[in-house]
Amino acid sequence: MQRPADTASSGVAQQPCPVDVARWLAGRQWPVHPLAPGRKTPAANCEQCRVRSHEPSRCPCHERGLWCHGFHSATTDLSLIDAWWSREPRAGVGVSCGPAHLVVLDVDAHPAQVPDRNRLLPGIPIPEEVNLAGLASGFDTLALLAAYRQEPNPAEDENTLRVRTPSGGLHIWYVNSEPAVRYRSSTGSSPRTALAWQVDVRAHGGYIVAPTTRTSAGVYTPLGAVRDPAPLPAWLAAELTRTGHAGGPSPVSGPRPHVPARRPRTGAAQALLQPLLETVRECAVHAEGTGFTEKLNRAAFTAGGLAEAGHLNQAEARQELAEAAHYARPHQNRRNETIIDAALSAGAGRPFHPKGLA
Repeated sequence: MQRPADTASSGVAQQPCPVDVARWLAGRQWPVHPLAPGRKTPAANCEQCRVRSHEPSRCPCHERGLWCHGFHSATTDLSLIDAWWSREPRAGVGVSCGPAHLVVLDVDAHPAQVPDRNRLLPGIPIPEEVNLAGLASGFDTLALLAAYRQEPNPAEDENTLRVRTPSGGLHIWYVNSEPAVRYRSSTGSSPRTALAWQVDVRAHGGYIVAPTTRTSAGVYTPLGAVRDPAPLPAWLAAELTRTGHAGGPSPVSGPRPHVPARRPRTGAAQALLQPLLETVRECAVHAEGTGFTEKLNRAAFTAGGLAEAGHLNQAEARQELAEAAHYARPHQNRRNETIIDAALSAGAGRPFHPKGLA
């Protein structure tokens, strides 16, 4: 199975400045936040937030105009955007998908062991007579899903914004035209909520790297001429609902409502997870000999168990894990993500309710 041919415009064009991209996106009411220069992960938290145990969405730093906790700090405030990118002009641009009503399919092409055929399309049994020879990436599983539903392959959808990633993957952008339905983010390796193997979903509780952002691996390059996301196709909306991505109504703009029954559970779970995240961050002091892999694995396994038991949002926990891992080992993001996803998956198989969280 082959991925679609690149259709990026030929010729040499000067890439826009990150701050101009951020301002343009904010003008569309898509909240943005800085990414670490040359990386696809959020810019580092302030010193206090690296050690303070608290819920990211309620961080007091946001009121002070700081960019702590990635997409939780995303804004459309142009004066704040100018201040952020004046402080770090080389920062990339991340878009918070939930408040922008975006649903982005992140199709991966990473070398990985192909799982059992029953895990390729969650909830869809693939008969043995179906020849899967050559299947190797998210391009293949997404094409297989579309074929099963007798629908066009989203990777070849020229009517919506598609962005080639430096690793050879593809971001397929759509707009959720029914914002009353809140779609959750997920990873294609999740045993609980996944659309297809090696196809991540970036929606509520996640962010997407903006087109033209440059990392050490290359540039996120738009394909073809379309620069606007199309409405989410009805059949994909149905698949997201079938696979457990559809949640309740989206929160309205403004302060988040106080939910007394929820905060103690989340706070207690965060209090359990944060010390483990801090042991990961502390590995930044030395390049080796710190037990980084073991510490990251333990933190992610714990997060997976807590998320499966309903005490944490898995997408938000994964974001925190990625931030901590990037802070400690910024030059091995792919390996970090592999460790995190594997441990989250293993932890999800062992849900638990520690004392005080039951």
